[in-house]
Amino acid sequence: MRTMSDIAPNIVPDTEHRGLVARLPQVPRDLAQLARFDRPIGWWLLFWPCVWGVWLTGAGWQLAMLGWLLLGSIAMRGAGCVYNDIVDADLDRKVARTASRPVASGRVSKKLAWGWLLALCAIGLLVLLQLRLEAQVVALASLALVAAYPFMKRITWWPQAWLGMVFTWGLLVGWTQFRTDNLDALAALYAGAALWVIGYDTIYALQDREDDAMVGIKSSALRLGSSVKTGVALFYGGTVALWALGFWLLRADWIALLTLVPVAAHLAWQVATLDADDPVNPLERFRSNRWAGALMAAACFVVGTA
Repeated sequence: MRTMSDIAPNIVPDTEHRGLVARLPQVPRDLAQLARFDRPIGWWLLFWPCVWGVWLTGAGWQLAMLGWLLLGSIAMRGAGCVYNDIVDADLDRKVARTASRPVASGRVSKKLAWGWLLALCAIGLLVLLQLRLEAQVVALASLALVAAYPFMKRITWWPQAWLGMVFTWGLLVGWTQFRTDNLDALAALYAGAALWVIGYDTIYALQDREDDAMVGIKSSALRLGSSVKTGVALFYGGTVALWALGFWLLRADWIALLTLVPVAAHLAWQVATLDADDPVNPLERFRSNRWAGALMAAACFVVGTA
């Protein structure tokens, strides 16, 4: 089994060792790590679907609203990570990559972690109050999914599917902030976004296959086994197909479909260059999805405003 000294330099190169987080005193640094402030990829992946929803409505740039949604993405992604680490502390101690997390290692007590969780939720509440009622209702509807997510890895081989519903919820919030029609297009786009998450989180889960198998944690990466690359390709293929359907239902012309070519090419590159046995490659491919999100955002802006 891999040890932390084997993994840490390659798997988590962006933790406390770099940036502003590294300069903080011990307790604030542990809280920042607990909320994953040192790993911005998570809130980027939560934020991009919010952007898609806003820009597809044709409401324009809406930079002020996007600023609020960005703050909400950072705070609520942090809150979700804190909650996940509280629930998973015992499991995290058994996995090399997660054994040094603040709660699992004992550096942060569960009492302090719960307090930090409430503080982050207070920021989320501030953001919620900036939304109109319809969007507030949609945002609040995600809480049950968020609360159940940490338990999915214990009961299903596909916790990534649950994460797909959770991590793309911002698409629904961004859309309903400005309009509530074209729900067929919205449903297709949301389903495609969920498949995107299943694909990239399967890639992410490749890092933990050995340890997960030993401690009984389920994941799509384990379920797919040697067919993981094919599985990711199918998820990403379904993603592009459903996004194309959503765009077509929203605006039935071929120009709208052409806007998906860059993001489709990027997802194809991920699959073509994925090396499931390399200790570094899966994390790099996973993190590249911030650019997939940006390319999709550009497509949504064109389709929504043209």
